[in-house]
Amino acid sequence: MSEELLRHREGHVEVLTINRPRARNAINLATAQAISAALDDCASDDEVWVVILTGAEDKAFSAGMDLKAFAQGEFPATDEGFGGVTERQFPKPLIGAANGSAFAGGFEMLLSCDLVVAADHAVFGIPEAQRGLIAGAGGLIRLPRRIARAVALEMALTAEPLSAARAYEVGLVNRVVPSAEVLPTALALAQRICANAPLAVRTSKRVMLDAMDLGEGDAWALNNAAFAAIALSADALEGAIAFAEKRPPVWQSK
Repeated sequence: MSEELLRHREGHVEVLTINRPRARNAINLATAQAISAALDDCASDDEVWVVILTGAEDKAFSAGMDLKAFAQGEFPATDEGFGGVTERQFPKPLIGAANGSAFAGGFEMLLSCDLVVAADHAVFGIPEAQRGLIAGAGGLIRLPRRIARAVALEMALTAEPLSAARAYEVGLVNRVVPSAEVLPTALALAQRICANAPLAVRTSKRVMLDAMDLGEGDAWALNNAAFAAIALSADALEGAIAFAEKRPPVWQSK
């Protein structure tokens, strides 16, 4: 196991913790590679239904790129993008547990998550314009899809950070809680997802995200094909039988 990334399993939930608190969990190449390898493992492991990505301690989720490592010629990306995640099409629910601030590439990694739980002291931003750069790891693509365009543009053009409270107001995060409750809240959210059929959850995620880029006709075709396939699954039959028998379903991911 990489020292830069800690992993532990709670039921069907895998928790990945960026473990570089002295560097505000900034991403170097070793960390990016460790995250990428862990997500590859989780994607192929049928026992993993939800993944949580968080940072060590409570100062920062991630400060973005490790500039010291960058100055030595490292670029913290893999074939799956910055941090091993920003260009990844991850099939399972990915929850970001923002234990602290997330800036630049760190914020763009958070934008790669499907749901976000944030500490009440966390702040978020893409300050690259202050340094003559742009948010090149997906921030300019994902941010206007997650929140109102005017708010996204303000963040990119002013480089001003967003508080956790404001992030919740504009729909960027799902929960804002005290620092000590970030991971427990993320785990509770993950366990609530795990109560549902994993195949149906993954299909719902795929259809919702893919349909965003389609016209209504193509979106309906995608939706109907997905529904036809999922209706024939073993889990769909189990859901109906469990309901009739008044018992919790036993999901098989099939």
